[in-house]
Amino acid sequence: MKKSIALFAIVGLMATASCGNKEVTETEATVEETMEVVEEETIEVIEETTDSTEVMVEETVEVIEEVK
Repeated sequence: MKKSIALFAIVGLMATASCGNKEVTETEATVEETMEVVEEETIEVIEETTDSTEVMVEETVEVIEEVK
């Protein structure tokens, strides 16, 4: 009797575990798409920040040269 209950429990666990893989795959695809979008946006922000920092440094250098 104990063996049959254990067998049904194992079969039940395997059945429920195999049903969840499709959902995980869809979630992984969504995560990958989200990561790509975040990566692109981060690169844009870094480029904008670098450009504005470069302009500020050039202006600061000009002011320092004028003071000399």
